[in-house]
This record gives sequence, C-alpha cells and structure tokens, in this order.
Amino acid sequence: MSKQKKHPNIIIMYADDLGFGDVGCYGATSISTPNIDRLATEGVKFHQGYATAATCTPSRYSLLTGSYPWRNPRAAILPGDASIIINSQTPTLPSMLHHAGYRTGVVGKWHLGLGQNDLNWNQEISATPNDVGFDYSYIMAATNDRVPCVYVEDHKVVGLDPEDPIEVTYDWDKADPSQPTGRHNPELLKMKYSNGHDASIVNGVSRIGHMRGGKAALWVDEAMAEVFAEKAVEFVTENKDQSFFLYYAFHQPHVPRIPGPRFKGATTHGPRGDVIVEMDWCVGEILDTLERLEIKEETIVIFSSDNGPVLDDGYDDQAEELNGSHHAAGALRGGKYSMFDGGTRVPFIVSWPGTVNPGESDALVSHVDFHASFAAMTGEEMRDNEAPDSMNVLDALLGRSSKGRNELVVEGTKAKTVLRQNEWVFIPPHDGPAMNVNTNTELGNSTKPQLYDLSQDIGQISNLATENVDITSNMSARLNDILESNLTRPI
Repeated sequence: MSKQKKHPNIIIMYADDLGFGDVGCYGATSISTPNIDRLATEGVKFHQGYATAATCTPSRYSLLTGSYPWRNPRAAILPGDASIIINSQTPTLPSMLHHAGYRTGVVGKWHLGLGQNDLNWNQEISATPNDVGFDYSYIMAATNDRVPCVYVEDHKVVGLDPEDPIEVTYDWDKADPSQPTGRHNPELLKMKYSNGHDASIVNGVSRIGHMRGGKAALWVDEAMAEVFAEKAVEFVTENKDQSFFLYYAFHQPHVPRIPGPRFKGATTHGPRGDVIVEMDWCVGEILDTLERLEIKEETIVIFSSDNGPVLDDGYDDQAEELNGSHHAAGALRGGKYSMFDGGTRVPFIVSWPGTVNPGESDALVSHVDFHASFAAMTGEEMRDNEAPDSMNVLDALLGRSSKGRNELVVEGTKAKTVLRQNEWVFIPPHDGPAMNVNTNTELGNSTKPQLYDLSQDIGQISNLATENVDITSNMSARLNDILESNLTRPI
C-alpha cells in the first residue's frame, strides 16, 4: 500500500441481468469472457454469492444501503422519472467509505430515482447519487430501455441544449401525439419490441415511457459501453494516489441489447451474447488501467450481477432463437424475476492480488454484506440504524474463511420473499402464475410450501417440504420473524 493510502481501493463492477452460467469461469463455452475469467483466476470465485432480489432496483438498493429491499416499499422496479428512494440521511456504503477517507464515484446504471418529487431535467437536479454518498456520478437515470435516454453527470443532464428542453411522462394520455412511438410507427424501428417497450423512439429503438426534446443530449446505444468505460477509467486515473471507491454499474446484458460495431457478431447468440463480450471488454479496460497505473495490488475488485438472466425481455433480438445449448443460469432453476435460485444466485468474484489467495469458495455471501464487511476493514464504527441486514463476512470475501452467512432472505418480484438457511431454501406459498409468459421464466409461485436441499439438488427439482415438516415449519416461522424485525445483523 502506498504511503498516501490508508485503505485499499475498492471497485465493484456490477452487471445487469447476467446469469450464473453466462461467463467462461462459471461454465459458458460459447461466450468468450477472458477478462472476467482473468479476474477469477486472480481472486476468489464464489459458488454461493447472491443478490438480494431477482430484479434490479431492489438489489441495487441493498448493495448501497446494507438493507433488505422489502424494508423500503418503494424498492421495486422504478420508472425513469421516479424520485430517489434512498433518503439523504440514510447511511450508505459510499457515505461510510467517504467518512473513512475514500473518494467515491458511480458510473453507469443508477435506477434508484432522482429528485424529490420535483424532478426537472432542464435544471440542476436535486437528490442524485451525489446526495447519498458519492463524490462523483456519471449515470443513466434508470435503464437503457426507459426514457429519458440521456446521461446525468453529478446534478445536470450532459449536453442539454436549453433551447430544446426535455419533457418526460409515463402516461400515454399525457404524451405528445406528434412524437413517433413504436406502437404507432413500427416502420421507424431498427429493433422491434416483443412486448411493452412501445413508446418513444430513440436511436431507432422504442422505449418504456415518453420523452420529447433534449435531442443534443440523447445517448447513442452503440457508444454507451465506451462512454461509461471512459468515465470509469478517468475516475480511477484521477484518484490513483488516494483511496477510492468506484461503483461501475454496467448496462449489459439488459435490453435493448445493442453492441458497439466491433462487438456485433462476436458470438453465435446474437445481440445478447455480443453485449456480454462487450461488457467483458469493459472489465478489461479497468483491469488494464490498474496495471498501467501500478495500483493493481492496492485494489479490491469485485465482479457480480444485480440478478439472474432473461432471454426475451421485451425486444425481438432473437435471444431465445439463437441461445442454442447455452445455459444462462447454469444448472440453476429460474432466472430474472424468479424466486428460484436462478433469480438471485449470480457470478460473484473478489480479487485483491497479493492479499487474496486465488481459489473457489462455497461460503454464503451477498451484496448486502459489503457495507458491514468494508466497515470492519476500514475500522468504521456502524451506528445502530446503519445497514440493518449487512453481515461482516470480510474473511469469507477475502478467501480467509470458508464460513459466510448462516441465512439470507432474497426476493422475487413484488417483494415475495424466500429464506436460505445453510443448505436449505424455503419458498413459502405465494399467489400468482407459475410462469412469466412474456419472458418464459418460472417464477416460483405455488399454493404449497417448497423446501429444497441445495447441497444435493442445485436445480431445485425435488420439493422436500412434506418430508421435512419440522424444517419447513421452523423456516417459515423464522422468515416471519425476520420480516417483522427492524434488523438482522448483530449490534
């Protein structure tokens, strides 16, 4: 560690909708991911690393707050014009690290809201990532399939012409009828939608929601990977002489999947496979930068994903037709939106060359644990109301121990919760369809309790609830206790 640095740098690279089996080091054979594989070779590859939710906003909320998402009723998939769901007084991972002396930054997908019911894209925006612990931010407000399709740097839209103000609505009745939409003008589309995603057309792609104006500020999907990579590299370079925390949130392989020209056709799986290769290039840009700046051994690098995979998520990009024998979720059942493990068990790699011994781990760990773990590493004392569900699993994250958590609560959609406890996972009865017909995903809904032994049945095929009544009953009671509690971490 250099004399100027008290603590190691921390970089969290966070994929969007990447499955447990989508990269080479987790078993993919037809999608080349040499940079992610390099990270795994140099670090610890976890076999039981989890997001807290099977969708994006709630899992990101947990990563940054150390709280289970169901504690905040607004921690659900947000529209692009939603107000921020993290209170400025809430202790966060970046605010804790800032207090520890880190320079903090976020680049990429945000999707946790902006403003406080006063969002005006044409003025300085209040309540951005800068107000919840980040010193610097360069983000998309929500997702690449939602308007407004612009970048926001700190508190302002990038490149906005004040003579061409942005207007946004998610109400068809309030939309400007003169503006083309995917629903009414499909001839203008270069990528068709399969469901939803039929409103404003930007860059030949129809999105969720309506926007007018801001033409000079609109992003170009094909250039997005390079734009975010450049900003991430710039942040690392500018802060190389001090401890920094970078949350680099990729947009890949979320829809619409539109790779840059050099990555188009990189796989046999069409745009979905191609953007995973593109994302791997982004990972490589960061790893190469650390080597060039000679700070590789001063930097903890984490790679993971916000939730499991989905093929057809609203655009006709032939993800299903071109999938072939690729198993995006690996041996897991379900995927994005699902209560089965495919929804929340994700690639999870931690590297710190010279400190972390390379290897593999079966420790149970989650993104929600970063807060308490890095607080312990930096000597930061946590307040009683801080990160209520974050466990100090630092030794597991750094490969020093095979022991992680004993239990973990995850959720599918609509805050439908599941309890993982040692080798067992319990899914209580939940109303709703068994399948999401649009995405062809098993959701895990059933009128009967489900109990699976993941040490023997990773694919969750054999429901053992009726054969293990006591375990089922105890786990049901424990889940209810957790849901009624104010926190689960020790104080």
